Amino acid sequence: QEEKKQLTLKVEELERKLETTNTQNIEFLQVIAKREESIHQCQLRLEEKTRECSSLARQLEMAIEDAKRQVEQTRERATSRERAAQSKILDLETQLSRNKTELNQLRQSKDDAERRYESRLQDLKDRLEQSESTNRSMQNYVQFLKSSYANVF
Repeated sequence: QEEKKQLTLKVEELERKLETTNTQNIEFLQVIAKREESIHQCQLRLEEKTRECSSLARQLEMAIEDAKRQVEQTRERATSRERAAQSKILDLETQLSRNKTELNQLRQSKDDAERRYESRLQDLKDRLEQSESTNRSMQNYVQFLKSSYANVF
């Protein structure tokens, strides 16, 4: 009876460990879901910035064409409008450069997040595999104990 009591305590301990492992697995899955949402948000921002860059590039082309037409009309108007257009072009180029830099940073951030996610995912897979191995080992041990008791009695 003492051995039975000890084995029962071991089984209960193993069941508690299994519950703890299951709880950790659920927590890991929640972390993964949050990471995936973060990556998705980064992708949406990246797409938004890409559209914004395209729009700025079109605006830049329109400003250049506008400056050329004004030069043909009159020399005096062309000079003043060219200055305005050049100022706008510089602003747009500066903004485009900033947006490209931000786009590159977002891409790098996305790549970094993906690498961290992949690393974390692999870590979680490894832990899950280790947990499953431990569970199998515990189940085999419990089965051994059951068969040992069956043979004894």
